[in-house]
Amino acid sequence: MSLTVAMVLNLPGLESLRLRAGAAGLDNPVRWTYVAENEGIADWVAGGELVFVTGINHPRDEANLLRLLYEAQERIAAGVVILTGEEFIHTIPERVITEADRLGVPLLEQPYQLKMVVVSQSIGTALVHEQMLGRSREHVLQQILEGDYQSLDGLLRRADSLQVSLAAPRQIALLKLQDSEQLFTTEPAYDAERRLQASRQLLQRKLEQVLNELGEPLPLVCQGEHWIALLPTRALHQPSNRQVLATALDELNCTLAPLRLFAGMSASGHGPAQLATGLGEARQALLVAQSFPERLGLCCFSDLGVLELLGAIRDRSLLDRFVDKVLGALIGDDSRHEPVLMPTLEAWFYENGNLALAAQRLCVHRNTLSYRMQRIEALTGCSFNDPHDRLNVAVALMIWRLSSPQPNRNTA
Repeated sequence: MSLTVAMVLNLPGLESLRLRAGAAGLDNPVRWTYVAENEGIADWVAGGELVFVTGINHPRDEANLLRLLYEAQERIAAGVVILTGEEFIHTIPERVITEADRLGVPLLEQPYQLKMVVVSQSIGTALVHEQMLGRSREHVLQQILEGDYQSLDGLLRRADSLQVSLAAPRQIALLKLQDSEQLFTTEPAYDAERRLQASRQLLQRKLEQVLNELGEPLPLVCQGEHWIALLPTRALHQPSNRQVLATALDELNCTLAPLRLFAGMSASGHGPAQLATGLGEARQALLVAQSFPERLGLCCFSDLGVLELLGAIRDRSLLDRFVDKVLGALIGDDSRHEPVLMPTLEAWFYENGNLALAAQRLCVHRNTLSYRMQRIEALTGCSFNDPHDRLNVAVALMIWRLSSPQPNRNTA
């Protein structure tokens, strides 16, 4: 729970501040304040600043104000405050207001009569207060998540006093940002570090936005390159936590590249006493998601099954060799001819060995499917009447499917 733009508007003594546009960003966290004294701000902000534009040290026409707005969005600033009055910036141009709404950048108007010293002191005091509360809230959540407490009842009473409600069951999501090393091998160190910090702030903001949208938000717990989110239980008619998080991951991974975000989720419905167990489940699911980066990205503990065992194999080459040993002949044959054997195998397993249903799924004659299955047995040296052979093929097929970057395969 950070100080947000919405909270700044409600601070005592700042009643004359007005929101003019960009209401979609009212929940943006405010990390600090910055008074813009140069033509642009891109080189002077690192993300999370509430940028004040006075017009005193640099003329601010419509074009320049638009530039500041675009750079504020690019640098993930919390919002822009424009001071207006008779001497410098008389009014905020309508186009600037329209663009702020379109970009979702909070645009505030401050009359010159409201002294900057009053504003900066009020926001600075609130920031210190929220940071102290934030550290206390995060510490309480860390204790509960790690099971590091002597009295759960006492810790819950402290949580209530800090407005951290843990009465409702929660699902744990553990996220990790990977591949930061790539930035430092392709860019100068200073630029790479600035880009990494901007990516972390973008990720933090997006996750906080997701938590606010889900309702009953609790603070994110940040541990290095890991973020822990406690998600509320969802009603049956609502999108699941997994669906919401998967959508957010797709959006973030497009923006954060070459960085890559992975997520593991616990089973749902963990009360306070089970949150440490839930975090353990999320860690196992995250490990599996990282083990198969081509397809998963996000994995839920309740879906693991044999994946829990596969994900524990740190040497990925062992899995690749197993797939090649069991299915290499089929994969090679499909690469040289029309790819039909692997889709046939998938359909046969999907229909639990029912030839008629598998043939119907592939839109081929049953005799065609029977011939293909015989060819599969000949190439692999496996017999589908042998339970051990069937298990090997099923596991190898699962690994192959997860290792494939294509989201869907032709099954004709």
